[in-house]
Amino acid sequence: MKITVGGEKKEVKENLTIAELIELEQVETPEYVTVSVNEEFIDKDAFQSHVLKEGDEVEFLYFMGGGAS
Repeated sequence: MKITVGGEKKEVKENLTIAELIELEQVETPEYVTVSVNEEFIDKDAFQSHVLKEGDEVEFLYFMGGGAS
């Protein structure tokens, strides 16, 4: 099946979960990543159970801390 990950079209296996995609994409700090599917944020608790579908658009987002000194 085909999905888009970070703007890049990819061929992946059927019934792929977000957790499996994070591993497949070798996300460096999975504990800090936020995932959106079709512009909808997915709760971290659902990463193991949320199954991706044909045509889904997935984005990995990292929120960086920081501020003025």
